[in-house]
Amino acid sequence: MKKPIIFALDDDPQVLRAVTRDLKSEYRATYRIMSTDSANDALEALVDLKKKNETIALFLVDQRMPEMLGVEFLAEAKKQFPDAKKVLLTAYSDTEAAIKAINDVQLDYYLTKPWNPPEEKLYPTLNDLLDAWQLNYQPEFDGIKVLGYQFSPKSHDIKDFLSANLFPFQWLDVETSEKAKEIIELYNLTVTDMPVVSLPDGNCHKNPDIVEIATALGLNAHPKDNLYDVVIIGAGPSGLAAAVYGGSEGLKTLLIEKHAPGGQAGTSSRIENYLGFPNGLSGQELTHRAITQAKRFGIEFLSPQEVTSISEKDGYKSITLGNGECIRTKSVVITTGVNYRKLAAEGIEDYTGAGIYYGSSMTEAQACSDKEVYIVGGGNSAGQSAVYLSKFAKNVYIAVRKKDLSSSMSSYLIDQIEAIDNITLLGYTNITKASGENERLTELELTNSKTSERKTLPADALFIFIGAKPYTEWIALDIIKNERGFIETGRDLTRYENFKRVWKKDREPFLLETCSPGIFASGDVRAGAMNRVASAVGEGAMAIKFVHEYLAEI
Repeated sequence: MKKPIIFALDDDPQVLRAVTRDLKSEYRATYRIMSTDSANDALEALVDLKKKNETIALFLVDQRMPEMLGVEFLAEAKKQFPDAKKVLLTAYSDTEAAIKAINDVQLDYYLTKPWNPPEEKLYPTLNDLLDAWQLNYQPEFDGIKVLGYQFSPKSHDIKDFLSANLFPFQWLDVETSEKAKEIIELYNLTVTDMPVVSLPDGNCHKNPDIVEIATALGLNAHPKDNLYDVVIIGAGPSGLAAAVYGGSEGLKTLLIEKHAPGGQAGTSSRIENYLGFPNGLSGQELTHRAITQAKRFGIEFLSPQEVTSISEKDGYKSITLGNGECIRTKSVVITTGVNYRKLAAEGIEDYTGAGIYYGSSMTEAQACSDKEVYIVGGGNSAGQSAVYLSKFAKNVYIAVRKKDLSSSMSSYLIDQIEAIDNITLLGYTNITKASGENERLTELELTNSKTSERKTLPADALFIFIGAKPYTEWIALDIIKNERGFIETGRDLTRYENFKRVWKKDREPFLLETCSPGIFASGDVRAGAMNRVASAVGEGAMAIKFVHEYLAEI
């Protein structure tokens, strides 16, 4: 945590050196001591300190200065740091002005020069003032601040990106937060600047895109080399496992992720059936452990960066990125996972990001406090979100097409849900329409598939978890997929008539190899995958085994 500041100002360099020396001697263990001999420079510094979220505990200011009187400076300083204690240094002839300043700027004390010995004439007074200041001092959040409108889709995207990439941040709603209004005034922001990301270094990014934020936060969006042993596309559990094993086994490994590591598992509030964690762990915790482990083995991590195509030439694979850059690699592991399917109901698109969200329950949980929240979906992700949101929401409703959750959700989650009073299961229920006011969701139409009964109910948020759609549309290479778009691998490829046309090796494909030699698929994107975190991790590790075998051939 940053130390609060004691700020000294005196135009006489000799006096300034003396007071700075005495302040450091007594207070340097608890406070930072800053000093200057120019009132104008000091005012500029205060604005910069405010932007960097610094805290000033006490001003110690000379009264008679050529640029402005000390009282005038304190009046300006009070605008930036109203809670700081204010002490004026005066000569005996200035005591009348100091007394007047007590009313004008709420001066806390005035000291006459000289103050020797400080143990008698300086420290006791300052100690009392600093003790009083500490009683009311609440350290502010010292990190990234996001300002915007609660029901702005772009604000949601930024919050989701920061949360998924494990960057702590403070959300400030410009309509309700006094701190947001303070930052708006400090940076002279307007409505068109929203959303705004304020960084600890004092920089303020207005209406930024994700790549701009990522670059400012030090994420790597450009590859360091042109040739790798293996490039892993997608940093979900399977991709992270492949990166860990690739790096640990000496392969020159590049991991590429278009949004944030962890995939859908990374957004899970609690994974309770993962081996070795009897109390469960969050998706973010698992992701953080995995990405740290992979980097320790020297892998290169590219994020946020999207792969737009794969091509082959002279035995090497060429990967084209969204920014036009091209990477060459000897082998590829595709672990792009799945996306949630879109809910086909009237009004859903109108309020996506403004009360309606695909996944992302952890990002928007605080905004659901004491609200009516709906979840669509009967899988484990939906169940974990319902349990998590029940801690915040007034009521959580799970809408499923079937009678109950028994055919689609793990029994331990069903037992948890049944034990939580503010979670209600709505069987045979479809969401057929979303309505809203002021560009935000306010109502949902629910239709019973058995009775065709329709009813419209108040709704503050809707979280959608309805099935898996593989993220494979970007693959233009002649890689065989099944009718649902999942990538076929191994012996299953031989069932397809065009397999022999594209496979030109004497051997059969390895278990996780696609119809293109040296390109592998693992995790949820692969046809026949088990859709469990543990199995995805296992497949990622297994893919590296087959990468080694393929590299031994070339």
